[in-house]
Amino acid sequence: MSAAPGTSQRRLVIVTGMSGAGRTSCLKILEDQGFEAIDNLPIPLIERFARLEDGLERDLAIGLDSRTRAFAPNRLVALVDKLARTNPSVAVSLLFFDCDDEGLQQRYTETRRRHPLAADRPVQDGIAAERALLGPLKAAATLVIDTTLLSLPELKRLLTGHFATPDKTQGLVVSCVSFAYRRGLPREADLVFDVRFLRNPHYVPALEPLTGLDPAVQAHVESDPDFAAFEAHLEALLLPLLPRYQAEGKSYLTIAVGCTGGKHRSVFVTERLATALRAAGYEVSTLHRELAARAAERAASTRAGAGQKA
Repeated sequence: MSAAPGTSQRRLVIVTGMSGAGRTSCLKILEDQGFEAIDNLPIPLIERFARLEDGLERDLAIGLDSRTRAFAPNRLVALVDKLARTNPSVAVSLLFFDCDDEGLQQRYTETRRRHPLAADRPVQDGIAAERALLGPLKAAATLVIDTTLLSLPELKRLLTGHFATPDKTQGLVVSCVSFAYRRGLPREADLVFDVRFLRNPHYVPALEPLTGLDPAVQAHVESDPDFAAFEAHLEALLLPLLPRYQAEGKSYLTIAVGCTGGKHRSVFVTERLATALRAAGYEVSTLHRELAARAAERAASTRAGAGQKA
């Protein structure tokens, strides 16, 4: 969907998705990165406003969803495709924000807002109607970001990786993410590795409360007779592969490592992989999804307890 990468290109990012999934936060983050950001621009005005026949003076991010006047998903898909095909000076992307139904319902409950497609009906009716309406957009999106388990700092990190101002000297930026299979795959992952075959610290009473960041857990996993060979083969696979992604114009890559609970094995392997990639010269960030989620839950519980005491 996006045009071929090039250093002289301006970027046009169409930001859409489920109401409440993060579109507004995305526009603010892109604005901080130098984009001109406009929200709720009707589809018939997008091409006229962008003045693509003359090129763009700045990178441009346009947000719209089911509340936007004259909103029509199939029409938007056709417009984005046309802009990408007919304007080589502009790299066009369609960015779709998603979140699971439970997460969206909780956000509407917390903000006490009505859903735009269910003004006089339960929120879940509006979510279901909007999900059906936006199906064509999600299917055609250049990038889908699921914010169900994504904090605002994590969203900023992800968007910065994908849309930071291009730098000729900057190589491929890699994000290494650990996760729990029982909570689902990270939607942003480009490559996924399963380490559930490794020796599990969960069944060692002294190690179970710890995480893969603790030396005792790391030593336990590393003592698995198959760990050294696995680590060597993983690095042997990735190190020749990453330059190929970069040669194809990819500037940001997410590598996800999963285990059962996302607490021990995947965390340790993620840290080891990040260390190896940094040693090879790559800019690498790490995110431990389940550890971050647990920390957020504890913080929320603490705030709730403090509120009750007050």
